[in-house]
Amino acid sequence: MRISRFAAATATIAASALVLSACAAPQSEVVEGSSITVAWNQPFYSYNSNTSFGNATANANIVYLTSGGFNYYNNVPELVKDESFGTYELVSEDPLTVKYTVADDVQWSDGTAVDGADLLLAWAANSGVLNTPDFDPGEFTDPETGEFTDEYPTDVVYFDGAIGAGLQLVTETPVIDGRSITLVYDEFFVDWELVFGVGLPAHVVAQRALDIEDAAEAKTALIEAIQNNDAAALAPISSTWNSDWNFTELPAEEDANLLVVNGPYQITDFVADQSITLTANPNYRGDNLPNIEEITIRFITDPLAAVQALANGEVDIISPQATADVADALAALDGVTVLSGEEAVYEHIDLQFAESKNGTFDDPLVREAFLKTIPRQQIVDTLIKPLNPEAEVRNSQIFIPGADGYDETVANNGMDAFTEVDIEGAKALLAEAGVTAPDVCILYASNNPRRVNEFALIQASAAEAGFVVEDCGSPEWGGLLGTPGAYDAVFFGWQSTSLGVTNSSPTFRTGGINNLNYYSNPEVDALLDELDVTLDVERQIEIQVEIDKLLMDDFYGLTIFQFPAVTAFSDRVTNVEPGPLSPTIFWNAWDWEPTESN
Repeated sequence: MRISRFAAATATIAASALVLSACAAPQSEVVEGSSITVAWNQPFYSYNSNTSFGNATANANIVYLTSGGFNYYNNVPELVKDESFGTYELVSEDPLTVKYTVADDVQWSDGTAVDGADLLLAWAANSGVLNTPDFDPGEFTDPETGEFTDEYPTDVVYFDGAIGAGLQLVTETPVIDGRSITLVYDEFFVDWELVFGVGLPAHVVAQRALDIEDAAEAKTALIEAIQNNDAAALAPISSTWNSDWNFTELPAEEDANLLVVNGPYQITDFVADQSITLTANPNYRGDNLPNIEEITIRFITDPLAAVQALANGEVDIISPQATADVADALAALDGVTVLSGEEAVYEHIDLQFAESKNGTFDDPLVREAFLKTIPRQQIVDTLIKPLNPEAEVRNSQIFIPGADGYDETVANNGMDAFTEVDIEGAKALLAEAGVTAPDVCILYASNNPRRVNEFALIQASAAEAGFVVEDCGSPEWGGLLGTPGAYDAVFFGWQSTSLGVTNSSPTFRTGGINNLNYYSNPEVDALLDELDVTLDVERQIEIQVEIDKLLMDDFYGLTIFQFPAVTAFSDRVTNVEPGPLSPTIFWNAWDWEPTESN
């Protein structure tokens, strides 16, 4: 599952449309020797979830648990300010000026202070302002893994950050003062609270990139490199920021500084493809002090296997992908609390507009033909309605069903015409395009039972129209997203982390971090630019409706369904209260408490 979100380096995302709350969690003490195990459906593989490679829920969960931030969502959802980490103030609306200040006692787990160097690096990495113009990172990407190759150049500056999420409007290098940074925007950005947070430790990035041992010297060198726009220093700094924090097991002793964090927990063990263990961080000084000393997250891709692990007492909390079999299995368990609902996650299928494996969808007629074969209603009826009898096909790329603007956009965008398959219509379009037996390589999570079933339904339907659908499913599908030449189409779920009105910008904007299918439409970009600065709610909806229609006119892809949700936990832990937004079950992990049976 990928996360559709703005770049807050701590993965603690805000939403300006929500009511702010200054309340903080009460002080607590770790119960010595307490531990719980949580099952998650995808292995962790990157600590930098702000890169296009690391942008996945499995990574963001760990980043959230080990990072402090200026704010986070609770399960209402409403925005909570964490002033024990730091504060931010709107200095001016014209020009938009925001000052962020880290609290005096906030430090990294190695004892180094969190300060202006970290804030300045977060701006540089996620604004793209210092990137070398016209550099194409696709030329240096491994098509098998989606990672930058060993040949990734060190003579250009390229931060693979959350470009297009708002910070690109801060083009002047921000002023830092001790633990503060002041961002001055070129124009007003309506969701300004969404775009900024501390990410990777600046001193570690500079130590590794510039071969500087002393933390203070490393910070100074990084600050000077950014302030002077020194490409010779920024090139290795950006390369290090992009790549060094991608790891799939516990780093070797010489790379232990990759584990430096500033949140309630820190990584203490990591077994490849099995589990990652987090232990309470003794250097954490914030309000969100954890109660449980150790949390182990086991990677269990099969939902029924996760239920069985819960039944066996091997894990204490699960939040598997909901299926009818999972619901039946959970209903048979004793001593387990089961919570159900609907997640802010939606399934969708996207077509590659460039850099695809076969170039099949360069022609809009072929794109339209393929979309006519997607059995959306059959998928919902077969896989989702057994869990939620009221489930319906989702017909918008932007609006959640039931939200203001959803009915209006459905009446306008034309997606509902693709609810049922139209094989004859697809055949006619292929004939018009002069294409016979077009190849379509579809990427999906091959270790996910529901996705395997979805692929089978799509493959069989498309074959009726003459498409030759290749099974390009992979357990490593997340790292392959956006990889040039790897596939022609993909289906997966976007996990929302904010309710911000500009939340779709990184997905549909040319060059946005979530724009993994190389889509580009100048009209859409212009509307997104307008949305960035529009405060009028009615006009915000109008703009999004227009964008939704343009996406469908381009045959961008199709949305399929909203995810049903299920969380279950044993009697060894309390205060598990999942929220609808990422990081769902983990949002209040510091409030989890062990019971007497723990």
